[in-house]
Amino acid sequence: MSTTTTFTVRPATLRDAKSIAELHNATVCEAFKSAVPNAPVPVAALEKTPAYWREAIEYSEPQVHVAVDGEKIVGFVGFDRSRDKGTPQTMGELWAIYVAPDHWGQGVGLALWDAAREGLQEEGCTHVTIWIALSNDRALRFHELAGFKREPNSAKTVPVGTVRVEEIRLKRILS
Repeated sequence: MSTTTTFTVRPATLRDAKSIAELHNATVCEAFKSAVPNAPVPVAALEKTPAYWREAIEYSEPQVHVAVDGEKIVGFVGFDRSRDKGTPQTMGELWAIYVAPDHWGQGVGLALWDAAREGLQEEGCTHVTIWIALSNDRALRFHELAGFKREPNSAKTVPVGTVRVEEIRLKRILS
């Protein structure tokens, strides 16, 4: 693959749902294998089907944008208001951001983050959060380079099938 990839970021359409689900499942499997090397990927981690993404796209919950290289979806981001209880209406959240491994390090994640930031600002959000697995070093590094800071008291353990994963919330000002 060439290192000079050209891609565009645009709002997702209903026709994108299947490709988004496939990309989501493939990257979740890859991330899970890295984070929990000796455990099988639980079916619960792969619950976001094309129907889930069609509904998300149709109702904009979350808003979804895709990065497209030619005809192929190589990344996507889902964003909306924060789902965390007690957060103000001005708090946004990145619900999901995934890039195909063969496009890592080519600016796709940054372009998706920029699109989400603009969308959240248009919605009146002033801050944004994201939950990241503590074992996902690559995602933590990406978001910290993008200006997110860890909220130390936010760490929690969530079940993913039979495995428990520790997550931490990261936050930043939208500017």
